[in-house]
Amino acid sequence: MAPIRWDPFQDLLSLQERMNKLFEDSLVRSTSKIGEASQGTWMPVVDILEKEDAIILKAELPGVLLDDVDLQIKDDVLVLKGERRFEKDAKKENYHRVERSYGVFSRSFTLPGIVDQTGISAKLIDGILEVKLPKARANESKPIPIEIKK
Repeated sequence: MAPIRWDPFQDLLSLQERMNKLFEDSLVRSTSKIGEASQGTWMPVVDILEKEDAIILKAELPGVLLDDVDLQIKDDVLVLKGERRFEKDAKKENYHRVERSYGVFSRSFTLPGIVDQTGISAKLIDGILEVKLPKARANESKPIPIEIKK
C-alpha cells in the first residue's frame, strides 16, 4: 500500500472554501429574525442560450406576478426588475420556517450588437420568463463602404 501524504495547505483551502460559502449564504439572505419572511434583495437565476436566429433568456420567477415584473431596454442594456411579495393573508407567526427570499430584484444584461432591439418579445408562463432577442438579419449587419476622397 502506498503511503498517503498529508498536505496541510489542502485542508486550509477546503476550510477557506467552506467559510466563503457560509458568508455567501448569509449575505444572500437578509438578517431577518427567525419566523419572519426573508425581506432582502434576491436575484432570479437566468439561463441564456443562443440559437441560429435569436438569443433566448430564461429567468425563474416563481411566485412573481406579471404586474410585479418590469422589463425594458436602456442604453443597450436589458433590465429585468420586479418584486416577489410575501403572502399578505398569512400570519408570519404561523410559519415554522421561511427559506424563500422575498423583496425586490434587479438584473441587467448588456445586449450584443447582433440583437435587433425592435423585435424583442417576452412571455411569462409557469413562473418562467422567456425573453426572445432576435438577431439582426445578415444583410443589415454588413459594413457599408464609405468612399474616401483625395
